[in-house]
Amino acid sequence: MTTSVGSTFSAVLDPVNRHDPYPLLASLRRTPVTVEADGTRVVSTFDAITALLHDPRVSSLDVADAGVGSDLVSLPPSFLRLDPPAHDRLRRLATRPFGPPHTPHFVADLQPSLEALTAELIGDFPPSTVDLVDRFAYPLPVRVTCALLGVPLQDEPRFRAWIDAALIAVRPDRAALGNLARYLGDLVDRRIADPGDDLLSALATDDGPDGRMTRPELVSTAMLLLIAGHETTVNLIANSALVLLRQPLWLDRLRAEPDVVVRFVEEVLRYDPPVQMLPWRTALDDIPVAGTTIPRGASITLVLAAGNRDPEQFADPDRFDPDRRPAQHLGFGDGIHYCFGAPLARLEAQTALRALAPVLARARLLQDPPVYRLSAVLRGPRHLRVALD
Repeated sequence: MTTSVGSTFSAVLDPVNRHDPYPLLASLRRTPVTVEADGTRVVSTFDAITALLHDPRVSSLDVADAGVGSDLVSLPPSFLRLDPPAHDRLRRLATRPFGPPHTPHFVADLQPSLEALTAELIGDFPPSTVDLVDRFAYPLPVRVTCALLGVPLQDEPRFRAWIDAALIAVRPDRAALGNLARYLGDLVDRRIADPGDDLLSALATDDGPDGRMTRPELVSTAMLLLIAGHETTVNLIANSALVLLRQPLWLDRLRAEPDVVVRFVEEVLRYDPPVQMLPWRTALDDIPVAGTTIPRGASITLVLAAGNRDPEQFADPDRFDPDRRPAQHLGFGDGIHYCFGAPLARLEAQTALRALAPVLARARLLQDPPVYRLSAVLRGPRHLRVALD
């Protein structure tokens, strides 16, 4: 994405501001729809974002995303980048083995294994200092995602390098995604030939009313589930731990009232969401919104993190307060592309924070602000080093 030189949005994308983009987002919100140098419309208020997320005239298709590598141009986009009815069919197929209505207890039944895994990871912490991202916030969702999908955990160093390269910029690195697609293509072929009890096998052998996914659709869906299945949850857990370390009042409250973790996670999703923006939308028609008109063919970026701190929607929005009146937030998006992995992400974060709270009570940050990842779309600390006193 090309942005106007010196524009507020260009400053938001600049890694130097990654540690605290919220003052810039407040400035951006003063003009609900801004126009960048390449014609991209950047939308930043809650009502405007919500309206566009539900507007069928906003397409998720991206003509610049015809493939993910020179030898993979025939690989279709995932359902996250499709419009109905193609989106609806693939999302239904992906959801069947994952949760309601076909497998209603799938996520809840993971609770015991999540508790065991969090206890194992915390038990392996070194005695004096620990990087909460490298030793906890990252390995927890990665191990869960690999186990569910049937991706060998020993391959994590390989696919982590490709995913990191793909997510550095606003527009994914096609070569890195091509390598990941080849890897997952081989894995899909093995699951088709010899199905197991994992989600990839279930997707490969599903004979439901929508028919089976094609091999290219399976590969695209596998890429989406592998990346989205852990990347956002890593940031959610890390952002939550950082809030607790900076605001010990809430840490004390969480230890005294473990059930408050549900509201705590929801407030982190609003206050410091792991997905900061949704780029790559396209206007299929002229769309009136927030006192202006987005012209047909214009690219649209929806800045969820700005909408989540819109004072028209949330009282005192820059204050972290899990006790605030429950209100809709954009932490998992909205509309037809609402994150269908949200129940699992919530459960992972809630389980992680309940187990981590006693550790955080004797921890102190060694660097504040911490080092952040380069991505402006998926925002979270790259490291979160603490001393265990």
